[in-house]
Amino acid sequence: MPQNLIEAIVDANRTRKDFVADGVLQMVWDKVYEGKKKPVVGVYRLTMKSNSDDFRASSIQGVMKRVKARGVPVVVYEPTLDAPEFFGSEVTHDLAKFKAERNVIVANRWSDDLADVADKVYTRDLFKRG
Repeated sequence: MPQNLIEAIVDANRTRKDFVADGVLQMVWDKVYEGKKKPVVGVYRLTMKSNSDDFRASSIQGVMKRVKARGVPVVVYEPTLDAPEFFGSEVTHDLAKFKAERNVIVANRWSDDLADVADKVYTRDLFKRG
């Protein structure tokens, strides 16, 4: 019985990551065909919860993997990470450049920092909890 529960949780997590990645990619293709350039997805912060610094086990890694597997590069904005890349993706600390150069920005949690590019933001944070 416990094994069935664990298997169900793993399957649900896989389904959720697939759903999010598909939504992000649909948004990417919609934006790219508006005319511009090669698509690039941005990931705004790696943490799952606000005021957290634990991003090593974040489910965003699974979403990033799925997006990159479809040939779309990912750039991460994470000011607390002192590394040039994370999970094979470039890391930047320049928020203005990050927002300007991404077709779609994935955010685990809404941030008012993204208000000026809200039309580019994909988030499941329905209540815009900061």
